[in-house]
Amino acid sequence: MKRVLLIMMLLVVLAAAIVAWKVLGPATGFTAKTYYLEIPTGSNYEQVMKIIKRDTVVKNPSLFGVIATQLDYPEKVKAGRYSIPANSSLISIIRKLRNGQQDAVNLVITKLRTKEDLASLAARKLEFDSIAMISFLNNNDSLKAYGLDSNTVMTGVMPDTYTYFWNTTPSKVIAKIMRSRESFWNEERKQKATGLKLSPEQVVILASIVEEETNKNDEKDTIASVYINRLNKGMRLGADPTVKFALRDFGLKRIYNKHLAVESPYNTYRVAGLPPGPICTPQKVTIDAVLRAPQTNYLFFVARPDFSGYHVFAENYNQHLQYAKAYQSALDTYMKKKNQPEDTGNNGK
Repeated sequence: MKRVLLIMMLLVVLAAAIVAWKVLGPATGFTAKTYYLEIPTGSNYEQVMKIIKRDTVVKNPSLFGVIATQLDYPEKVKAGRYSIPANSSLISIIRKLRNGQQDAVNLVITKLRTKEDLASLAARKLEFDSIAMISFLNNNDSLKAYGLDSNTVMTGVMPDTYTYFWNTTPSKVIAKIMRSRESFWNEERKQKATGLKLSPEQVVILASIVEEETNKNDEKDTIASVYINRLNKGMRLGADPTVKFALRDFGLKRIYNKHLAVESPYNTYRVAGLPPGPICTPQKVTIDAVLRAPQTNYLFFVARPDFSGYHVFAENYNQHLQYAKAYQSALDTYMKKKNQPEDTGNNGK
């Protein structure tokens, strides 16, 4: 009798150990190191279970369902994006979902050229689609709170890393980005902009052109001075990058006369003043370069003939033509060595 009782006790302990192992031990069914469970806004428990079964999130969906019910998860479904490490237990997965412990998503903004670029980037990272973001970016009523409109909204998009929950709305995405903008535009920077007779938005628009002209941080302020001088003299900016933006052809290597004919408020060869909005999201260092632009008499610049990426500056057109010819001659020689036709594009700025 004692032997039978002992065997029964061992069987009970073994059964308990098996159940504990299934509940507390590794329970995931996927092969990756981490699976990201995305629960759309408005989802119910049945819809969550469909995802779990479809993606083999756990090996035993039935047992998952039993434990989930015991822990009241069916009534506490929360939308979000949840990271589930491989070999997680059923208990840990259900508790994470029930408590809404979703994982943050980093939206890394570097150089963007258009509102569509921002919408596409955000849609790849967050729950909403690009159309929802574009609709917000084109809604002047929504943007009015930030003193911006559909043309200038991208002046408020500062390159940085922004952290959100996956089910964040477009309005909240922009709200956080605009808080970064407010932090950047402190009183010192605002005063510098005023000294240039420019608004913060105009400074960013000008910085976006400078950003596209050079990647040399140590000459960005001088290039900015050229454009500021042109603005002050009522000259057209004549900036090649704005033509690329007007054409939406960012792969153009050279601007030819045929390109300059494009009808667009962004074509600064045809339209005086700054474009209505930025042509990219400039780095903060470029915005600061514009704000510290030195007082010069420069009105023109062209690439140096040594192909160093730097530019040579001129105060008048005749001087500029000499520098442009030197660059064109060096370019022609280079192209001949490469067995390429001579480049007869637009020379200089």
